Amino acid sequence: MMTDESSIKLLPPSFSPWRPQKLRSKQIAVLMSGGVDSSLTAHLLKESGWDVLGVTMKVPVSCNAGTRGCCGADAAFVCNEMGISHYFIDVTETFEKLIIERFHSAYARGETPNPCVDCNTFLKFSLVWDFLKRTFGIDFLATGHYARVIKAGGKVQLCRAEDKTKDQSYFLYGISSARFSRLVLPLGELTKGEVRSAAGQLNLSVAERAESMELCFASGADYRIALPEGAHRPGAITDMEGNVIGTHKGIVNYTLGQRKGIGYAGGRPLYVGRIDAKTNRIALGTRAEVSTQIIRAEEMKVLVGEAVGVGAQVLGKIRSYGEPQPCRIINLFKSKMTVEFDQPQFAPCAGQKLVLYNENEVLVGGGTICADDCGRA
Repeated sequence: MMTDESSIKLLPPSFSPWRPQKLRSKQIAVLMSGGVDSSLTAHLLKESGWDVLGVTMKVPVSCNAGTRGCCGADAAFVCNEMGISHYFIDVTETFEKLIIERFHSAYARGETPNPCVDCNTFLKFSLVWDFLKRTFGIDFLATGHYARVIKAGGKVQLCRAEDKTKDQSYFLYGISSARFSRLVLPLGELTKGEVRSAAGQLNLSVAERAESMELCFASGADYRIALPEGAHRPGAITDMEGNVIGTHKGIVNYTLGQRKGIGYAGGRPLYVGRIDAKTNRIALGTRAEVSTQIIRAEEMKVLVGEAVGVGAQVLGKIRSYGEPQPCRIINLFKSKMTVEFDQPQFAPCAGQKLVLYNENEVLVGGGTICADDCGRA
């Protein structure tokens, strides 16, 4: 995982070069994809008195360029419309090492990775932020994520967004809390409808652009396109007791909790309950059989230390969508944790994230869900 910002390269300005007009304390870089969220973020910051620089990461992907050329071109054009300088930064080498290689390795282990969290943790809000500070002298960073940065009791904390249907705090738990005071998230108090309405009133060219729900490095297609050749070796399908009942098309084509597209009809609803990379088998079970109250995680990052301890009552999420559910921390050892939910959670996936909140919707920590025995001391 070791890498640094030396492999990140600054490309020439898309239109006009960065010439800041304000003091450093009012200069901010906005990470822009070319979508409505980051575009409105840049506009709102400029209107509120910030000197704004738009930045788009060039990642290793061949995309459908459309009428405006290369990936991210919309961001450059929108910045030009708003009178904001814009640059591409080439992160292809670093992205390959930190995100794609980790993605491939996780699927090879039978896990379901979350590369968006990895990108935020290891790249966007770490190496890229440091690169922008060194290159442009800019301390503050903003994005179009739906989450809130709040200040209370002399502390700066990250919270869920006002619009719970769009809340993206789940994806941000890996950001160092030391950076929160320089992180700006203007959309945290807005709904998606309000964002689109505001962008429409401003006649931003991306106001009605559809949201992308796919991996940025998979060309907007199914994630399997990003997996290496030879990752689709057939193997046995079993029941939860180990009896062979069919044949699968390769473990990388399945995720825990999957029901459709398995290729087996059992006469009752069955879900993928286990994926064993060593034996190249998947096991199917009923909803009850693939649910559990005990969930373990590793690579834990603690953001609010006083809220995270053995016996602490917290609210946890094992997927980006849905409401956090009550749970209790029952084991904590170094970077590993075990929690017990009040109610069984459906098909927790190794490789996905366990993210914890307190009763005030403050993000207190998170980690990577792992196998049954990984979280034990």
